[in-house]
Amino acid sequence: MTDLAPGSHAILVRGLRKVYPGRTGPVTAVDGLDLEVFPGECFGLLGPNGAGKTTTVEILEGLNEPTEGEVEVLGRRWEAEADDIRERIGVTLQETRFPEKMTVRELLRLFRSFYRSGPDPDSLLPLVSLESKADTYVETLSGGQQRRLAVALALVGDPELLFFDEPTTGLDPQARRQLWDVVRGLREKGRSIVLTTHYMDEAERLCDRIAIVDHGKVIALGAPDELISRLGGEHIVEFSLGGDGPPADPASFDGLPTVASSRLEGEGYALSVVEPHAAIPALLALLEQQARPLLRLTTRRVSLEDVFVDLTGRHLRDDGPEAANGGEAPANGRGRRRRSRAG
Repeated sequence: MTDLAPGSHAILVRGLRKVYPGRTGPVTAVDGLDLEVFPGECFGLLGPNGAGKTTTVEILEGLNEPTEGEVEVLGRRWEAEADDIRERIGVTLQETRFPEKMTVRELLRLFRSFYRSGPDPDSLLPLVSLESKADTYVETLSGGQQRRLAVALALVGDPELLFFDEPTTGLDPQARRQLWDVVRGLREKGRSIVLTTHYMDEAERLCDRIAIVDHGKVIALGAPDELISRLGGEHIVEFSLGGDGPPADPASFDGLPTVASSRLEGEGYALSVVEPHAAIPALLALLEQQARPLLRLTTRRVSLEDVFVDLTGRHLRDDGPEAANGGEAPANGRGRRRRSRAG
């Protein structure tokens, strides 16, 4: 359990900036970012490629240094109390490389030896469904099994604060949901969690609050339900049109009954609406008046993905430019993906 005083922060960030040297001038990856993570909450950090999210997480984990700003982790500062912070946090990176000629149990025991206290390494194996692989060489594990091992390694020091960077990437649906249960269990025990993910359903199900980052700043912050409600509608009407005429301007649908917003979506359109039963008949009448044939129409509930697209203009899993164009990977060759070599 954390020893933080009531009202304190698991993470406190003020005015964070990170500027990298570039071939054509400085590249700003993080630009005056403010952030608060409270004890015992699961906090989601989402952003499109090049948004500054990875750089921010690296600074919080002590893997990178800020250009400007203040960063406190568990009430401590990296520049003064780095060893103490490392003793109290657990980290799962996007990609981890393990020693090939060690077994799962040996690697867990090795990592456990780095901490003053923590659970029996064998007790972690059932949490990540690796008990049958305890005496198996790491090199023989599948990619998904190695992801689960990385999560177990983050838990060996019984950390107060955990950083889970895309922990379920490469996992099958059953293993993914099992790790969701691990995250929920940690939160119930009062642990603080920072989660990055490319799965919006994961963020909606696990996170108490979410910050959406773009161009190095937090552009939206709140509980998932709060962020969804800001879109203005409870439903999405998606449709596509036929015909040889020019594409319709999405703004031309804004005047329809109960339509809160509209946007292009792939080769069609997406309307955020409050009452589909009012919006859809009016839409069909408008299309008939304009002699635009309707090829497809579906309705669904608004999701966090819709909020993300509305704010950033991109889907979370879209590929995009890296930091050389204003994002995370500087011109000196650091890639967006972070790797760790265990051992």
